[in-house]
Amino acid sequence: MDLVASAIADPVRRDILTFLRQQRLSAGEIAARFAISRPAVSRHLRVLRESGLVRDEVVGRQRFYALDPQGFAGLTAWLTQLLAPPAWPQRLDALETEVHTA
Repeated sequence: MDLVASAIADPVRRDILTFLRQQRLSAGEIAARFAISRPAVSRHLRVLRESGLVRDEVVGRQRFYALDPQGFAGLTAWLTQLLAPPAWPQRLDALETEVHTA
């Protein structure tokens, strides 16, 4: 999860993920959307790939990138758990109801 959190901490990488949410894109198509060098975009793509957030496929001489939803599973599970209501108040409420109905 630390690799994922680190990867999405950068605004350029978040923008890349947003573009890839729509469709798979070649490295060149991704680079054309930014005012940074192609090597810089390649470094961002490598970070996203190594974190498991995107997958790549080589077709001929081009490398295509696509969002990999499985890469978000750990972060999603942690956020879901973090934001879920605490279990103890619900259990205590149920116990209180049970005590008063007995």
